[in-house]
Amino acid sequence: MTRVKICGLKTPEALDSALAAGAAFVGAVTFPKSPRHIGPLDAATLYARARGRIQMVSLLVDPDDALVTEIALILKPDLIQLHGHESPERVAEVRQLSGAGIIKALPVSTPDDLTAAVAYTPVVDYLMFDARPPAGSALPGGVGARFDWTLLQGRPFDRPWFLAGGLTPDNVGEAIRLTGAPLVDVSSGVETEPGVKDAGLIAAFMAAVDAAAPKP
Repeated sequence: MTRVKICGLKTPEALDSALAAGAAFVGAVTFPKSPRHIGPLDAATLYARARGRIQMVSLLVDPDDALVTEIALILKPDLIQLHGHESPERVAEVRQLSGAGIIKALPVSTPDDLTAAVAYTPVVDYLMFDARPPAGSALPGGVGARFDWTLLQGRPFDRPWFLAGGLTPDNVGEAIRLTGAPLVDVSSGVETEPGVKDAGLIAAFMAAVDAAAPKP
């Protein structure tokens, strides 16, 4: 059964929709350039309703030590998702500084991009394969772009991994069937406009994931 992470939740209504739909992970984006940005204190207040019920993820982009420490002390996430240009060495530092588990997102557009996963395997709990953003984009993800999912067919990895990038209720079933993804991540694909989640789209996404599961 493929598990789902819904990222970029900013309101109680959106968070409650994700919880009700059966998501396994929820994500708070702390990155001012993103339309889904939420500060550490606001995130801690919002996500308190989910603590202990679901895996809480803090998405950061090339964070400095001060931000990592602030997130760890205030939000106390189960996992930190690093979505920038962090090296394996920096990932290890964030892991030690925060005490949280780590998801490392890697941009993908060619088969060679998948080889980068090897260097991160010793320092992460999860990998995430996301579409490389368009040239000139100020955002590392969440722009609705997708990559060639067949690149992942038959590729073994030594950590559980998320498929991300351009997933919607209409295509997530195909994506799971093509890649065998054990985990999927969605943000813009369940929004009516950037940063605005829709309960109906969240429910439809989860239903499509359930429908893609192999039948006994």
